[in-house]
Amino acid sequence: MAVVKTPVLKVILCGEYGVGKSSIFRRFINDTFVPNADRRATLGLDHFEKIYQVGDKEIKLQLWDTGGMERIASVTSSYYKFAEAAILVFSLDNSSSFHVLSQHLLDIVTYAENAKIFLCGNKSDLEGTSPQVTDADIETFCEQCHNLINTTYKTSCKNGKGIEEMFSDIALQLVESNRSRIELQTLDHDSFKISNPEPPEDPGCSC
Repeated sequence: MAVVKTPVLKVILCGEYGVGKSSIFRRFINDTFVPNADRRATLGLDHFEKIYQVGDKEIKLQLWDTGGMERIASVTSSYYKFAEAAILVFSLDNSSSFHVLSQHLLDIVTYAENAKIFLCGNKSDLEGTSPQVTDADIETFCEQCHNLINTTYKTSCKNGKGIEEMFSDIALQLVESNRSRIELQTLDHDSFKISNPEPPEDPGCSC
């Protein structure tokens, strides 16, 4: 009897240091948030898999975080390689983190040319402060990207708002675009469920 392996779909987090990529990673792992003062720096790349059940098929989203090494050139090849999706992350209360996204976008299309690209405005709980990135700014950026951005999201790692919804939607979109690969015959949105595995020990990710 043949052993059916669960397809693994690699997702990478991209963006400037300090926008909350590792906090998103922590929410993905065990739905927790650690304030700045309590965080410990991480060394090297880190990744974690979570099982998503779609209809009668299982897939694994494998989320990768740079662990604060996004400015190290040697990270590039192993980090981007085989990525099915890339999440461009910026901070809604930091306009400079938004204005440098074009460079990260260029890296994605260069090193992970087949990846679907998503845009995430993080720290929505601070959106009302200044400086801030407006919806008009986001819309203009997406237009300038010539349809490279599939979907935009707003999240808050502090209160968890939008995190689960973002990954649920990304998982569904990746399943749709990889139907032949994972031998998925039907996609029933109502039957979409997330399996919550036992979280590992705190990886100590820095924001």
